[in-house]
Formats: sequence, structure tokens, C-alpha cells
Amino acid sequence: MSIDQKNVKRWVITAVFVVFLIITAATCFFTVDDKQQGVITTFGKVTDIADAGMHFKLPFGIQQVHKVDVNVYQKIEMGYRTDPSKPEGYVLVGDESKMITGDYNIVNVEFFVEYKISDPVKYLFSSYEPELILKNLIQSQVRNVVGSSKVDAVLTSGKELIQQQIKELITDVLATYDIGLMLTDVKIQDSEPPTEEVIAAFKEVETAKQGAETVVNQAKAYENAELPKAKAQADKLLQNAEYLKQRRINDAVEQIALFEAMYSEYANNPEITRSRMYYEMITRLMPGAKVYINTSENGVDMMLPLESFFESKSPVQQPTVKEGN
Repeated sequence: MSIDQKNVKRWVITAVFVVFLIITAATCFFTVDDKQQGVITTFGKVTDIADAGMHFKLPFGIQQVHKVDVNVYQKIEMGYRTDPSKPEGYVLVGDESKMITGDYNIVNVEFFVEYKISDPVKYLFSSYEPELILKNLIQSQVRNVVGSSKVDAVLTSGKELIQQQIKELITDVLATYDIGLMLTDVKIQDSEPPTEEVIAAFKEVETAKQGAETVVNQAKAYENAELPKAKAQADKLLQNAEYLKQRRINDAVEQIALFEAMYSEYANNPEITRSRMYYEMITRLMPGAKVYINTSENGVDMMLPLESFFESKSPVQQPTVKEGN
């Protein structure tokens, strides 16, 4: 063998060795981005988990890296599929959306479920096709909750409660299965009856409910406006009643004081007081008549005008004395 052939052979071996080293080095290093984790297996057994960055592994299939998107929220569509080519942007999947409620009505319910990978090792090696397991689990629990709910709740006011119940049930079952998935959100995209006639009927019911709420709100507004007026009027009536009560009490006290003063005078001069009370009563009963007192004593008649005793502003008239036989 000549020297040139030996040199060529040496260069070929060197080149092959260099290429081998390059390929080996290329297979020994790997990169994990910030949304992933790398599960490293050595001869098929999990030995390490690599976070974001560049890492080293043994070549020639001794160690393998399985990259898993752990920081990415993923979704499962139930009852529909997103399709940008369609005018509505989606297509319905009747086998998934059609359900029966607890009061034996058929409805179409479309769900949007969001989840993420919580444990990459269990996600990869604890089950076969964990997404399919999650999807079947969602279908089962959705039908379970919708099947125990009334149609009004499914179509109108009970959606939030249904979503919460489904999320709690799926979370509990996922904790039991332990397949490395975690449910983050459950949303009802849409729910409607399967026929146009039923849809129109439910729309009328919803319109009636909104009208009832409007009337209730108007009634409450009227109550809030009129109640202060009624309270003010009630306070006014109470104050007036209290005033009348106090006035009656004062009148009664005054009458008592007057009676006691009159009684005191009567006790001191019974005959004079009795006569005065009699004359005052006659004057009060006959205010337009003139009353004279005719007294005869020793053959002398005396005519005394009664009103002169009660006139405070006019001078007292002298009694007329009439001598008789």
C-alpha cells in the first residue's frame, strides 16, 4: 500500500470519526422551551424531569426525552367543532350535543372544556390516550348533570350552577384516575331546544320573564319613591294626634281647675254661688232675652236687669226701684 493510499485512509477514518462525534454531540444535547417539561427515560424508565433550558442526555437511545406542554391550556369541544370555513365558524356534532333533561325534554348543549397537564410523567405513562379518557369522562358527567336538571335551568338561568356541578364532578373523578390532567374551566357555549317551534316558545318564555322582572323593578322603584312620602304623612298624623291629645289633656286640666275654684267659692258662700250659677245658666240659655229680677220686700218692688251683672265693658246700670202699694 502506497503512502498516498495510507493518507487517504487516515483522512477518511478521521472524517468519519469527526462526523460521528458531531452526530453524537447533536444527539446528546436537547432544549426545552418555557412552556414545556422534558421527561427523561433511561432504558425506558423515568429517571429525570428537565425544565426550560438546554440539557444533556446519553446518546444511542440510552436516554430519551419526551417533551410535554405543561404550561399550555388546551381545550376540548363538546357538541360542536370550530370550522373557520363555515359561515357560523363552527359545525354541530349532534351525537355529542343532544341530551335529555330531568323533566324529559330534549336539548342541544354545546360545551367548551379547558384543561392542562398537571403531571407529565403520569400523563405519558399512567394511561393510554388520556385526552380520550378526559373526553369520555366529560360526556358522562355532562349528561349526568343535564339529566338531573330541568329544561328551564339548562336553557336559561341554571347554566352557571350546571357548569359548577360538572367541573366539581370531573375534578373528583380525575383525582381518582390520576392521569396527569387538571380541569381548569367548563363553559356552556350554547343550549337550545332541537326544533324551531320549541325555540320560539322558549324565547317567548324568556321575554315574559324579562317583562316580569321589568314590572317588579318598576314596582320597587314606585315603592322606594312613595314609601318616604307615606312615612312622612304617618309622622305628621302622629304628631297631630299627639298635639290633639295634649290639648285635650290641657282642656281637662283647665276644667278641673275651674271646677275646683267654683267648688271652693261654693263651699264659702253656697247660697250666693248657687244663685249666680243659676243666673249664668239662664243667660247662656237665652242670650237674646232681657231678664229682670223682681223682688218684693216691704211693699217695694225692685226690677234688676240681669245682663248688667255680666257686661264687662258697659257701665253697670242702676236698678230701677218701684214703690208699690
